[in-house]
Amino acid sequence: MIEQKNVKLQIWDTAGQESFRSITRSYYRGACGALLVYDVTRRETFTHLQTWLEDARANANNAIVIMLIGNKCDLEAKRQVSREEGESFAKRNNLVFMETSAKTAQNVDDAFMRTATMIYENVQKGELDSAVVSGGQMSAVAAPKPKPRAGDSEGCAC
Repeated sequence: MIEQKNVKLQIWDTAGQESFRSITRSYYRGACGALLVYDVTRRETFTHLQTWLEDARANANNAIVIMLIGNKCDLEAKRQVSREEGESFAKRNNLVFMETSAKTAQNVDDAFMRTATMIYENVQKGELDSAVVSGGQMSAVAAPKPKPRAGDSEGCAC
């Protein structure tokens, strides 16, 4: 609920796989928001962010809300990407930044609420065409979601 109004989000998880890239681009066209998720314990997921960000910006509405999320922040001992690196990337690219843990649910609800609130505010300010927000539903794309490594027991508990 945002400003006493029910808001419904449609979320597509694109899995971050190269084989689905052409399909992913079509999802961006109607999206009001995107969550770019990387795994803080796997540097390669962080290094691919620029490509996914360029895809989002090239194929989505100019007013799209893009949030950068560093996931698995509960695995501090295995961290390969510092919080500061994530914050710096977000700042350079004008993104909102948060770290989450899908396993413990730390900041997960906050990430979605913050994204939804920012989309809602863009609609209210006229920066996002209300026709794009069809049927009262705001579309968001979650991309990329890192593929789990073989034998990785620290996966998402959701």
